[in-house]
Amino acid sequence: MTEVTEADRYGLTQLDYLEAEAIFIIREIVAENESPGMLFSGGKDSIVMLHLAAKAFAPASIPFPVVHVDTGHNFDEVIEYRDRRVAELGVRLIVGSVPDAIAAGLVREEPNGSRNRIQTPVLLKTAEDHGLTALMGGARRDEEKARAKERVFSFRDDFGQWDPKNQRPELWSLYNGRIHPGESIRCFPLSNWTELDIWEYIAREGIEVPSIYYAHEREVFLRGGMYMAVNQHCQPKEGEEVFTETVRYRTVGDATLTAAVLSQARTAEDVVAEVAATRITERGATRGDDKVSEAAMEDRKKEGYF
Repeated sequence: MTEVTEADRYGLTQLDYLEAEAIFIIREIVAENESPGMLFSGGKDSIVMLHLAAKAFAPASIPFPVVHVDTGHNFDEVIEYRDRRVAELGVRLIVGSVPDAIAAGLVREEPNGSRNRIQTPVLLKTAEDHGLTALMGGARRDEEKARAKERVFSFRDDFGQWDPKNQRPELWSLYNGRIHPGESIRCFPLSNWTELDIWEYIAREGIEVPSIYYAHEREVFLRGGMYMAVNQHCQPKEGEEVFTETVRYRTVGDATLTAAVLSQARTAEDVVAEVAATRITERGATRGDDKVSEAAMEDRKKEGYF
């Protein structure tokens, strides 16, 4: 006798379950919070988040703004996609500008030119200026150790700070969104997704993503064992030889610190096959900012980073 699985009985695949869970979480944070927003950078995770939000409230429009903390060190393809997608959906875009914050003296650029760490005060000020008391983001637990510690509803104190030892239980997927004035919630509907799930969902739904997520030829140089692209924000130092390789990006962030990987994956299905075979996380392979220390991400999150 053939065993009947849960998927056979109810007709739900892994992606169906993850989609339903994420849509439930998005609706829950909107129902429980008076002024939510969603982070949208034009990266693949935030693209999937926005796609899920559109599904969650269809046929109505998305009932909250999207927020991007712009470092000024973005890949051109990603910013072009961000603006076009926001216009297509008719959703309000709030931009927190790191360059403007530097000019105003709110933050100071690091000696190495990175603006990743100084995104935090800009994010907090942007949320405060627009009265956003809950922010949804596309962080996943498989990305990094500190993110694996965080709850789906992540409580932040009056200063936007995160205390990993002071988190609310989420038994039976019950989420407590109550906050006092000045406090806020960060919400992660994609917590239980993996990079492979993201790409399988992109392939299944036919979701467009920026072209740099697929294999293309680009001028690069090696720095710390990673393939860094030559661009206006990132230039080779003495002794770093520039050459052309076929690469793609697994994640997109600060162009001064985000590396590419060698790849021949030119479609979402190709990426699915590639990601299924890899044994190193996307951030571990491509994000120089996480190599500052073993606790780099956790330190930033405690300060208020997403």
